[in-house]
Amino acid sequence: MTRRTYRGPAIEVGFDIDLCIHATECTRGLSAVFDRGRQPWILPENAHAEEVSAIVERCPTGALTYRRLDGQPEEQTRQVTIVTPVENGPLAVRGDLVVRHRDGRLERLPRAALCRCGHSKNKPFCDGSHIEAGFQASGAISAPAGGESAQPAVPA
Repeated sequence: MTRRTYRGPAIEVGFDIDLCIHATECTRGLSAVFDRGRQPWILPENAHAEEVSAIVERCPTGALTYRRLDGQPEEQTRQVTIVTPVENGPLAVRGDLVVRHRDGRLERLPRAALCRCGHSKNKPFCDGSHIEAGFQASGAISAPAGGESAQPAVPA
């Protein structure tokens, strides 16, 4: 893991290139903070901490994380883990995850994109190899009205 930290006055953003699959939620969502054409590419001081944390939480892979320095709440993990297959792509997982890396190290993450094509060189994480491999599989069915209020199935 190669997580780098970018510190602003109210929030610190961590980035792990090994987990990033370039979903572009960050650069499309808050280009004043996240700009791949600039060095350093993350400038947390360019927006309010609330805006930065909201964009980081949209990162589907866990490559982006944050730590609030202003006393405000950290990211809240879901009590129920939600696994969503992405069409022709990885499994997007959100919850209180403990993931074992290839080297055996365990890491707690609130979000991850896990390989389901079998071609990733960074298993269990997706590295985008599904594109070159031509992997095809259906994605999630449409969510019920009201968003992600998934309830676990309870046996009768």
